[in-house]
Amino acid sequence: MPEPFTIEKLVPLMDQAGVDRVVVVPPSWPGDRNDYALEAAKRYPNGFAVMGRVPLKNPQSAALLPKWKEQQGMVGVRLTFLGPSQAWLADGTPDWFWPEAEKAGLPVMFLTDGRNGELARVAERHPGLQLICDHMGVGGETIRQGRLSDAIAQTASLAKYPNVSVKLSAAPNNSAEAYPFRDFTPHIKRLLTRLVRGVAIGAPT
Repeated sequence: MPEPFTIEKLVPLMDQAGVDRVVVVPPSWPGDRNDYALEAAKRYPNGFAVMGRVPLKNPQSAALLPKWKEQQGMVGVRLTFLGPSQAWLADGTPDWFWPEAEKAGLPVMFLTDGRNGELARVAERHPGLQLICDHMGVGGETIRQGRLSDAIAQTASLAKYPNVSVKLSAAPNNSAEAYPFRDFTPHIKRLLTRLVRGVAIGAPT
């Protein structure tokens, strides 16, 4: 955007749209920063909560997790596995994080680009860890490579794990059609059929 999207700009837009509460996911491009999102939660404690970012490449960050939710407005963690960081799913970079998040009782939202199947081992090994799949496990690279059906199949394969839920979000971003984005309807129905027990409906972004 040509200028920062600030708290002051968001609050009136929420009022205009009839949105009472927002869960903020800090953007990934400035690094693992949560300070501005937490400022919003501090200033508007009834309007904002935060799914914060953790420096996954630093196992010493484990010391932060036991008191993670003591930060005002902090309700969990959001992990992003896109671009080069997708390799972390296979090379063990986040392996320290899963048991520590489970022990701390932290819900974890995660985003991959067509690689949700690799989270099956995490869901199985850590049944007490609440895992929330963002955007159906679909990203831009998945679409460009024509792997949408495979990505949805990987997400659907997580249905057998009761600690996994799915956000049916971002279809407008990834659809090749105009509203009402009918090319995504079969994929959404497939996920609803498989994951109706654990679906969390997320707003389109």
